[in-house]
Amino acid sequence: MVYFIGAGPGDPELLTIKGKKMIDQADVIIYAGSLVNREILKDAKPEASIYNSAHMTLEEVLEVMQQAEANNQMTARVHTGDPAVFGAHREQMDALERMGISYEVIPGVSSFFAAAAALKKEYTLPNVSQTVILTRMEGRTPMPPKEKLSDLAKHNATMVIFLSVGMIEPLVQELKKEYRQDTPVAVVYKVSWEDQMIVRGTLTNIAQKVLQAGIKKTALIVVGDFLGDEYELSKLYDKTFSHEYRRAKR
Repeated sequence: MVYFIGAGPGDPELLTIKGKKMIDQADVIIYAGSLVNREILKDAKPEASIYNSAHMTLEEVLEVMQQAEANNQMTARVHTGDPAVFGAHREQMDALERMGISYEVIPGVSSFFAAAAALKKEYTLPNVSQTVILTRMEGRTPMPPKEKLSDLAKHNATMVIFLSVGMIEPLVQELKKEYRQDTPVAVVYKVSWEDQMIVRGTLTNIAQKVLQAGIKKTALIVVGDFLGDEYELSKLYDKTFSHEYRRAKR
């Protein structure tokens, strides 16, 4: 059996209980060493075989899984955050399907949720933004039609941009085509790690601030007025608003 595990954003305590249990029981562990905190593996069985997939190709990863299955061993495939977002695990799951190997996916805490926690903000605010767009800047991996950054920016929704801080200057130029110049922006470097860093600004100055901070990778860019302080109160707890569990107070 292969378990795909979302290992969270970095802090070992943000690994789910189920994910930790599977890692600690695994005979074979393949982890994304470029992003996963090695501390997450500290309680692995001493005899467990551990592989860093940062140095492996897809074929090599699948070969290890296939060999583990032949040996009747359990494999923990440990991805960063939640593997459903830029995790590149679909191709592994499809290959396991073709090989007849059973697998399960254990969700994790995505870095974009951890970023909101670090910023102490809520992505969706009444009358500000009720939509969150998760995307990336086009680089070596092309974007599908209609998913260019400037196309998505037309919505002026809350935007969370992965894998793009190394292109912060052209990224800001794309966003400026649709967002106001004074739109708030925050860049969260290595969220939940001990060396976490937060850089705040607007589209006018965030690129310069990020370059001055020396941030070139492993950071999320979040954009939108949710970072501000003006919003309407939620109807959920409004004393004049009735719903299934509570009658309005007059």
